[in-house]
Amino acid sequence: MSNRRAFLKNSGALALGSMIVARQAQGIILPRAAGSRPVGLQLYTVTSKIEADLDGTLKRIAEIGYREVESAFSMKGGFYGMKPKEFAAKVKEFGLAWKAHHVGGAPFRRPAGWKPPTGPDGKPIVIPPMKNLRDNYQEVVNEVAEGGISYLVCSSTPIDTMDDIKQSIDTLSKTGEACKKAGLGFAFHNHTKEFDRIEGEVPYEMFLSQISPDIMKLELDLGWATKAGADPVELFKKHPGRFPLWHVKDLDRVTQKPVEVGTGYADLKRVFDAAETAGLKHFFVEQDAAPQPLENIATSFNNIQKMIG
Repeated sequence: MSNRRAFLKNSGALALGSMIVARQAQGIILPRAAGSRPVGLQLYTVTSKIEADLDGTLKRIAEIGYREVESAFSMKGGFYGMKPKEFAAKVKEFGLAWKAHHVGGAPFRRPAGWKPPTGPDGKPIVIPPMKNLRDNYQEVVNEVAEGGISYLVCSSTPIDTMDDIKQSIDTLSKTGEACKKAGLGFAFHNHTKEFDRIEGEVPYEMFLSQISPDIMKLELDLGWATKAGADPVELFKKHPGRFPLWHVKDLDRVTQKPVEVGTGYADLKRVFDAAETAGLKHFFVEQDAAPQPLENIATSFNNIQKMIG
């Protein structure tokens, strides 16, 4: 009997070892801890690089160790100048997985007197048409579904007045329903203003209470939420399972501007420890206006490994 137990034990160990080797050969990262996931990157962080050299930038992102990406608006239109299936195939070439896409909730409101930025030639930059959920939600849903990604994310939406908020709730609800029919997840991404009171109400709380969890989840930007005075962990406890996506962002205590993950004041280790309560599925590093994008995301990646290892 003891020999049989030893045989079964050794056979099980060999099988497990073979499975791990096989998965590693396929590029699958096995989680090392309950809160760990493949590290993702919001491509907005490397906008200047990816617009100039798509292949080279994706290659470097993968070399650093990132395994998932979330796309954003591109000056080339579409998905960095490509159709959804083309971009999905391009990302896959470099061992990356395209998991989510950002789109605005309504047409961008330009301040009075706004002028387009100029390019190296001194001429105004021509900004391509930007699709938004208020006017184009079904078209956008169809496109991202074609690309085979998991989530469509509303990057921001008007909340300056109560009428804005009501219109945004209607837009978000319609988009969420369309995503559900298409087999997609839908989420809303915050900045800081969503936590300010508008006519006595907090927009973020209104979104949470007035839109069903069945049709809209949240992509919590940890940096902006922290700056706004919101506690991510308390939000997770109050709304467990509703935060499958995160933007992992750190902030400088003095300037309050985004810095490399692990170099600011956000208590991110505590947040990662609450990943299961949040319902985390994917997280994306983001550093707005990163001064040296590729160097910055390498530092962030290394620091995250220390947090979740």
